[in-house]
Amino acid sequence: MLRYLINRLLQGVIVMIVLFTLTFFLVKALPGSPFKTEKAIPEHIQARMNAYYGLDQPLPVQFAKRATNILKGDFGSSLRLEGREVTEIIGQAFPVSLQLGLVAITLAIFVGVPLGVIAAWKKNSILDYSTMAIAMTGICLPSFVIGPILADRFGQKWEILPAMGWSNLNPLFWILPSITLGLGSAAYLSRLTRAGMLDTLSQDFVRTARAKGVSQKNILIRHCLRGGLTPAVAYIGPAFAGIISGSLVIESVFALPGLGTHFIKAIETGDEPVLTGIVLLFGILIILANFATDILGYWLNPRLRS
Repeated sequence: MLRYLINRLLQGVIVMIVLFTLTFFLVKALPGSPFKTEKAIPEHIQARMNAYYGLDQPLPVQFAKRATNILKGDFGSSLRLEGREVTEIIGQAFPVSLQLGLVAITLAIFVGVPLGVIAAWKKNSILDYSTMAIAMTGICLPSFVIGPILADRFGQKWEILPAMGWSNLNPLFWILPSITLGLGSAAYLSRLTRAGMLDTLSQDFVRTARAKGVSQKNILIRHCLRGGLTPAVAYIGPAFAGIISGSLVIESVFALPGLGTHFIKAIETGDEPVLTGIVLLFGILIILANFATDILGYWLNPRLRS
């Protein structure tokens, strides 16, 4: 187990290095300047600003300095928002993105897993077919299509739920963006749970339990649930990654004060410090989520420990 943990840790470090390298050079390849405004900036002022932020130096020198500063915990200042540190920007906006992601993944788990169990229990029934049809619809519809539809219908036309804005204390503001982000993952989880449960239900120990008169309910909960959830648990890490990355777009749809606005603006203006900080933050979250799901998978399936 210790060897496995060390290997996963080393893989995470390599992933973060690759993320930083790709982000840095891709941002530098973007056209335009982070100091570009509606009014033209004189060339001598542009040169002074580039010199102040070290943008007039060769790319290898800039890369080495950025990597050294990040290792020291210094992510630098935003090139677009003068005087604001990257850590300050992330510290103010990240709680909204994190809360939205956690609510969405929780919704996906509590909706997708029970539906998958029920579909496996009622295999080849109307309930099974209808559940999987709804799941397939959720998979096919992207979140950036579902979001505007929900906001228009429930927020503007029917005025049932808030369509814009965010409140940490009012759950009504969480519903539409969380459903938009969690619906696709819930659909995948339901199909994976159904497949895992059906595979477990076909095992010999289940037939033995049925021959001994064990009820279907006890067979599902006590004998099959732990093994049947293994495929779904393995998917939770990538699902969290998809929700986190998707939240950057959905936050713009619902006008949420999260990292999505800063992320999109950083791409538009080539604000490399902000973009790098956000990418590395979400990279760490995704690595930790996959690590947690791996540990949970080991606990659910003892055969993986060998």
